[in-house]
Amino acid sequence: MKGTGTVKRRRLGTYMVAPVGLGAMRLTGPNVFGPPGDRAAAIALLRAAVDSGVDHIDTAQYYGPNIVNDLICEALHPYPPELVLVSKVGARRDSRGGILVADDPAQLRQGIEDNLRTLQVDQLAVVNLRRMRDDGPDAFFDDQLAAMISARDDGLIAAVGLSNVTLPHVLHALRFTELACVQNAFHLANRRSRSVLDECTRRNIAFVPFAPLGSGRAGAAAVLSTPEVVGIATRMRCTPAEVALAWALTFPNVLLIPGTSSMRHLRENLAASAVQLDAEALRQLARMGDASPV
Repeated sequence: MKGTGTVKRRRLGTYMVAPVGLGAMRLTGPNVFGPPGDRAAAIALLRAAVDSGVDHIDTAQYYGPNIVNDLICEALHPYPPELVLVSKVGARRDSRGGILVADDPAQLRQGIEDNLRTLQVDQLAVVNLRRMRDDGPDAFFDDQLAAMISARDDGLIAAVGLSNVTLPHVLHALRFTELACVQNAFHLANRRSRSVLDECTRRNIAFVPFAPLGSGRAGAAAVLSTPEVVGIATRMRCTPAEVALAWALTFPNVLLIPGTSSMRHLRENLAASAVQLDAEALRQLARMGDASPV
């Protein structure tokens, strides 16, 4: 693939991928619901991403629902051998776009099988168990893990991941299975998952922050419009988004999956892997963290 020669890859389970991938959820209609306004443009963006060196795409059957996987399949199947497709299970959408829990063991297995069918693959590299509950590790979590492990042992997935979990969830799961990755919210203005990130770093598990530029307008503003980030971007002649993504990449096991439906933002996101923040920038961003949730 083009554009991958100088990018140092990072571990994702048994795979090695470029540090910046693509979160595909933004290829739907508004609020990750319904078809895109321009289907041809969504397909073109997927193809441009892969041509630009993206070899890690994050998706889910409930994006749309049923929309994003169909777009990925239409755009990229048969898939390049180096392309790593990662999905997640544990949720579904209602007819109005609401996100509902769908996480009992049978639903998890069905969700995995639905992903395989729509993506037209025999096995997925990783499927994340997306937690939608606030409870800690318990008997139900054990049953969920058992369903994921069974899918792996049956060859439907190569590895298990977790999403939206606490450190106790991670430590408990590691008693029963290896983890390819953990997906939690984490960005400059929200560092609540730092303990999870640190544990993943110690164990060489990929940490994949979702919404690395903040979630929604308010969340994005809290990251991209802060004086520190804007000032660093101006001084280093890059964009605030590149600063925020480059900061996340200073953690050695972080893999980024920023979502976009814009070719311009795709190029901006990929350019972040070449941004080297200097010592003063890192000090400023560390001080910014003192006022953020940890």
